[in-house]
Amino acid sequence: MKQFLLTVSLSIFLISFSVIFTLNFRPLYYADIKLLHISRESGLSEQQIRENYDRLIDYNSVFYKKDLKFPSLPMSEEGKIHFQDVKRIFSGLQYACIISFIIIPAGLLWKREKKDFRFLKRASVSAAVLPLLLGVLVWAAGWDKSFVTFHELAFSNDYWIFDEAFDPVITILPDAFFLHCALLMAAVLILLCAVCFLTGRHLCRRQES
Repeated sequence: MKQFLLTVSLSIFLISFSVIFTLNFRPLYYADIKLLHISRESGLSEQQIRENYDRLIDYNSVFYKKDLKFPSLPMSEEGKIHFQDVKRIFSGLQYACIISFIIIPAGLLWKREKKDFRFLKRASVSAAVLPLLLGVLVWAAGWDKSFVTFHELAFSNDYWIFDEAFDPVITILPDAFFLHCALLMAAVLILLCAVCFLTGRHLCRRQES
């Protein structure tokens, strides 16, 4: 049971950390402002776009307790509810990351005493299956359809379908940016899984020698 709990905790940490890292990696969005011509599409200056985006990312932090108010964009009641739903999802991932991170050191000490590090390889393989499976499904269905399907599954309402007349924030959040986020998330997760797997293999071989 302890072995299973440790493996699951490490897998959860790898996945949740990849999502949280991507959420907070603002240079990706800053680069997309120019790459995706967001200023031209939204009619806002780059400074305004950054300020509104930064406020949204700050809001999604589990430590941010204020209501969401964009510096220079209006927001409908439906938009406010949607972002509250998004915050709940990200808050859950952040709590999962924190809790799993607390469990892992204790597990590592326990496994060190037993000289058994196979869980590192098992957890890395388990965590890596997710982006590979999702990648195949997204490739088969297409990004646009996958993007819509994700929102239909993740949210119990259709408030994620923004009308830019009432929620102009949608003009600074193009679909292509979310695709870039998905790619970065997958890349970070695969990198972490590779490091975890190679570390586990190295430690197992050292114990055998």
